[in-house]
Amino acid sequence: MRAGRLLGAVAAVGAAAAAVVLVRRRSSAGQPRADLYFADGSMLSLDHAAPEIDQLLRAARGVAGAGAL
Repeated sequence: MRAGRLLGAVAAVGAAAAAVVLVRRRSSAGQPRADLYFADGSMLSLDHAAPEIDQLLRAARGVAGAGAL
């Protein structure tokens, strides 16, 4: 009986954690974000609050637009 309660508690905590992750992902789904990958294997993720994001997105849209011609 005790193992059943423990398993139920673990399942409840896991479900709550999954719900938090889903809500956070959906709330930021429409916001611009840029992931920068470097040759050494590191990665830098810039979200909508980063001061550099506007300039980076302008440059990326310019490159993407130039490739469409």
